[in-house]
Amino acid sequence: MASFLLRHTWLGLALTIILAIQSREIRVLGMLWALTCGLLDSVLHVVLPRHRPLGLARRRRNLPVYRPLVDLSTMEERHVILTYRLNRATIQELCAQLEPDLMSPIRQPTGIPPLVQVLSVLHFFASGSFQTTVAISSGMSQPMFSKVLSRVLSALMKYMRSYIIFPEVGDLPTVKGDFYALGHIPNIIGAIDGTHVALVPPKDDEQVYRNRKNDHSMNVQVVCLADQYISHLNAKFPGSVHDAYIMRNSSIPYVMELLQRHRVWLIGDSGYPNLPWLLTPVRNPRTRAEERYNEAHGRTRRVIERTFGLLKARFRCLHMTGGSLMYSPRKVCHIIVACCMLHNLALRRQVPFLQEDGPDGGVVAAVEPAESEEEEDEEDDTDNRDRVILQYFQ
Repeated sequence: MASFLLRHTWLGLALTIILAIQSREIRVLGMLWALTCGLLDSVLHVVLPRHRPLGLARRRRNLPVYRPLVDLSTMEERHVILTYRLNRATIQELCAQLEPDLMSPIRQPTGIPPLVQVLSVLHFFASGSFQTTVAISSGMSQPMFSKVLSRVLSALMKYMRSYIIFPEVGDLPTVKGDFYALGHIPNIIGAIDGTHVALVPPKDDEQVYRNRKNDHSMNVQVVCLADQYISHLNAKFPGSVHDAYIMRNSSIPYVMELLQRHRVWLIGDSGYPNLPWLLTPVRNPRTRAEERYNEAHGRTRRVIERTFGLLKARFRCLHMTGGSLMYSPRKVCHIIVACCMLHNLALRRQVPFLQEDGPDGGVVAAVEPAESEEEEDEEDDTDNRDRVILQYFQ
């Protein structure tokens, strides 16, 4: 009798499920599934005493708990600067700014804290090490660090215009005064030049990234102030592109044309053409005035070389000793922009540049040797430079 009822119960249940499926009654299906689970539990509990009841809800996955290996509060300030190139207060300020973009969909304590994400990326920028090395020191896997790097770069790009700012009209007198103190050339508001950052090129466009030294790189155009602050940046052109071409295809000509009523100039090397707002050296000086102008020009323009040297010494991932960046050109561009942003942040927060082999860990003046570009075939406008020489260097 019991077997007859059980058999007919299962038969009726199966028929009901078939009818519910045909009528598409989702709620009925849910009730039937609950009854089925209950019936199976009652049968299995008799057969298997250790049987665990069937759950309707999906079993919650056991998520790994991330345990940070770095405690910023216990590190000495000097060690913090050596490792991350920023001091403790600046790192905390940066982390607070980026935190909304770095919060993991999986809340604490399972997700990687925003502070750890920022510290791991800063360590990567500062050391130029492989991802695996940085990931191990940060307590995460290499694939996870790769995701963290992309996330932090994406967050930093949102604030690029807050960190790299061209001088406004109200700041021009101060900027001109700082440059005049370098070489006694008046009305200079920026030094312009390009530097190369090595990368592993895409296979399809390998030749495009080959520079004049037969290496593969991105050609990065920078305009800096007298205090080595980066006021303009263009990092999207490959290494085979000439500095003058990058300048013409950037926003610099437009910005400088707008400022011409203030009678201000940029200063650049012989790889750039002479323009009404750009002063370059005299190639073959014939008079003592032209020689004095070239000397003053060299003293003033040297600040861009010091800027490149400090930038690459602070963030070794950009320096040739750190090897080539093994990322897509777009991601390399983002890394360059992020390092320039952090360079400006360190200057504005007066974070000293320390390196372990420096005297007593003190400030080290890093200077990158000048990389002279090939000269332009013709000079566009020398009248402006001639007026400067005649008026200030006779």
